[in-house]
Amino acid sequence: MPDEKIAPFHELWGWMPPWTATALLLVLASVVAIVVHGIAIRLLTAAFSHRAIYVQTLLQRTRALTRVIVIFIVCVVVTQAAPLGGDARSLLSSVLGACVFAIAGWTAIAAVHIASDLYLSRFRIDVEDNLNARKQITQVRILRRVADTMIVLLALGAGLMTFESVRQYGVSIFASAGAAGLVLGLAARPVLENLIAGIQIAVTQPIRIDDAVVIEGEWGWIEEITGTYVVIRIWDWRRLIVPLSYFIQKPFTNWTRETASIIGTVFLHADYTLPVGALRNYLQEIVKEMPLWDGKVSVIQVTDATDRTIEVRALVSARTSPQAWDLRCDVREKLISWVRDNHPDSLPQVRSAAVPQDRGTVGGIVGEEE
Repeated sequence: MPDEKIAPFHELWGWMPPWTATALLLVLASVVAIVVHGIAIRLLTAAFSHRAIYVQTLLQRTRALTRVIVIFIVCVVVTQAAPLGGDARSLLSSVLGACVFAIAGWTAIAAVHIASDLYLSRFRIDVEDNLNARKQITQVRILRRVADTMIVLLALGAGLMTFESVRQYGVSIFASAGAAGLVLGLAARPVLENLIAGIQIAVTQPIRIDDAVVIEGEWGWIEEITGTYVVIRIWDWRRLIVPLSYFIQKPFTNWTRETASIIGTVFLHADYTLPVGALRNYLQEIVKEMPLWDGKVSVIQVTDATDRTIEVRALVSARTSPQAWDLRCDVREKLISWVRDNHPDSLPQVRSAAVPQDRGTVGGIVGEEE
């Protein structure tokens, strides 16, 4: 019965080669599907233009995916009327089967991204107390990239298994003993290593988005965490690219692990005559006028003494690491100016003593006058 329905169509392209006629049918069907899909999207967007902003966002973000799904459905219907033989139709069915898994994987990735974005829309990192927001954003973004990788691998494997020749080749490779499996394992090691490191970072969170870290002698902020590497924005706007596995295998410094607040350190070298008490009182006065100071820590300590100078350390706290850096610079500048203007003799200096000329002989080399 189906053959009787499509018999009139076979007469139209009977003079054409089968693959040419099939390709022409698929192209025409795709064009019709694209036009119909575009009209449907416009109508739905206009229908929800004033009522549901989330529906409009969903339509825009899934526009390409839904277009592919419509094209696929139309192509499946059209192939029933394609003038192909048994082997050719079987090959085309395998291609369409692989497309099913590709579309399913794309749909899963889109669903993961939309769900994660809706969840993260509740958190903001452009505020001072953003520790919980940075935790959630880091965890969700890493797990989303891990999910994307797993979905792509599963969809790719399922799609390839629809082809008989590829399935047999894959079985022969994994069944063979020795070199092939070893080479594949070594080749996949960096990918799997970073994948596992990403899961560990998402769970334990040694680093988060916008953390202040010191790594390889460079100080900066965690700007981006991908599925294989981390981008660190250095203080002078350079970018340091580090593999994910680095943060699991090697030590580094995280200034904002538990809280965004941080204590900044300022060191001064002065003479022994410096009045430390007066300097301590002056620090208490100036930090109260600095908006970068969070009002928690303001300390002056003498941390070292050499044969010529003393080392004075000032500790001041701020809400974030960038503010702590600016606060340290301001405090250092004002302390130096205070010592220079009020106690210039307390600046580092070198003392010397004159030796009298009539001091006498040295070791008996020069004799005394008789």
